[in-house]
Amino acid sequence: MDFIIKNIKENIVSVARKIGYVIIDTKENNEYNLVRKLAGDNYPRFHVYVKQKLARHNAGALGGDNDFEFSLHLDQKKPVYKGQRAHSGEYFGPVVEEEADRIKEILTAHPV
Repeated sequence: MDFIIKNIKENIVSVARKIGYVIIDTKENNEYNLVRKLAGDNYPRFHVYVKQKLARHNAGALGGDNDFEFSLHLDQKKPVYKGQRAHSGEYFGPVVEEEADRIKEILTAHPV
């Protein structure tokens, strides 16, 4: 499930902490790989790719607001084949929608 939250005043580290996720990987183009475990094991877990963009209206402004693009899914289990990224993932449905709503509520009702 993809969604965007605009005009967040903090960086990805603060956002991840606020929504209960851990950054497990980063890329050069402001893309981040975050997870939130649902139990003591690594799976199942919510998994989200987040791209941080400086909001257009603040382009070039130091300390400006950020827009965050989220791509969320639920990993049910670890990939079966070594070296493969394929897994049993849910990209839509009530559980994923509830998690997306939870993230939106946290970041819009209580801005960071």
